[in-house]
Amino acid sequence: MTAQPFDIRPVQAGDHAAWLPLWQGYQRFYRADIPDCTSEETWQRFLDPREPMHAALAWQGERAVGLVHYLFHRSCWTVGDYCYLQDLFVIEDLRGAGIGRRLIEHVYAQATAAGAARVHWLTHETNRDAMQLYDRLAERSGFVQYRKVL
Repeated sequence: MTAQPFDIRPVQAGDHAAWLPLWQGYQRFYRADIPDCTSEETWQRFLDPREPMHAALAWQGERAVGLVHYLFHRSCWTVGDYCYLQDLFVIEDLRGAGIGRRLIEHVYAQATAAGAARVHWLTHETNRDAMQLYDRLAERSGFVQYRKVL
């Protein structure tokens, strides 16, 4: 059985109703509870051309089936910005169909066009299925993340 083709495109103002269920699915996957007001502010940032935050959706026909969020930030190590791929999500019944790969490649293309020096991201150590893909598309840095919530 051949999977139906899909397209990747940046979010537009009218895409909120398609984006939100994917964003909520991502939060469920990571057992995160992001306040609605934060999600709304995030959505507005995606639409503001002055913001360094971006989002794209994978579409299969009229149905949004995946999302990617990414942002650009400065680095003390390079002249070009870094691109942080912050969130990546594909609906469960289409995982393994190449949508995640295409979303990452979309970010690579956007980062290249913006003159970024690097694309980087994190995943949880238990996200083994996704890590199989990531190991084919990038190299592990060996760094361990530390953080303190303020």
